[in-house]
Amino acid sequence: MNLTEMRRLLASRNLQLTKSLGQNFLHDGNQLRRIVAAAELQASDRVLEVGPGLGPLTELLLAGAAEVLAVEKDSRLVEILRDRFGSDERLQLVQADALQWLKAGTRDWSGWKFVSNLPYSVGSPILVELALAPRPPQRMVVTLQAEVIGRIVARPATAEYGVLTLLTALHYSVTDSFKVPRDCFFPTPDVESACAVLSARQGAEIPEEWVGTYVDVVKVGFGQRRKMMLKLLADLWPKDAAAAAMTAAGIALTERAERVSREQFVEVARCLLSVPRRR
Repeated sequence: MNLTEMRRLLASRNLQLTKSLGQNFLHDGNQLRRIVAAAELQASDRVLEVGPGLGPLTELLLAGAAEVLAVEKDSRLVEILRDRFGSDERLQLVQADALQWLKAGTRDWSGWKFVSNLPYSVGSPILVELALAPRPPQRMVVTLQAEVIGRIVARPATAEYGVLTLLTALHYSVTDSFKVPRDCFFPTPDVESACAVLSARQGAEIPEEWVGTYVDVVKVGFGQRRKMMLKLLADLWPKDAAAAAMTAAGIALTERAERVSREQFVEVARCLLSVPRRR
């Protein structure tokens, strides 16, 4: 679906897009094909897509995968998608708020791929929800604001490195990222966009029961970026236990969270897993 077809379809339905829902539809064929290529689809793949909109990406996903589960909040767009793809049994359409839908139930996504041009308003929470799922997708290809993608791919000791970096990095490594120009979207967004490719790490590096503690350590550690990590951790755990955990992870007691690696955060979480909290 190119831009002319997109405009024609919206006009035929007298449909005005809703900015609050982050409805900026990717129409550029080259970028859409690049995103699908990054997903490395196989004929047997099952794909989750959030925010399919008018279905330009959905169309390409159906061409390369065995099944596509598309979650769309806007009932007007669901009607269009049903008209466009209703006869294709490989597509399952769900009308729902994707974030609430994901939180409402635990599903095994381990055999799935997640490929989406995510709504900017809720893209980050949706990505984190899937990234931290007990059985997350094997591969995620997501388009978001370039600023957000910058935080996902950030390295320690940079301004962008933080909570989003570490929550997505727990189970994934970033294998590629690329810019998607603003004029590839309709309507043209006010911000730059980019796409990131995240591949599941091989092997269970952290047991499921550690995840909650890891998330807490990361969020507390970055609660105030300019403060030493030890002082922040000591608000939630006894200071001596926090100090011992940092030492075991090879982190100086005067260090700030922005210079601590994912592996070190994992070790701190392991050490603090069974330590009673102060509150």
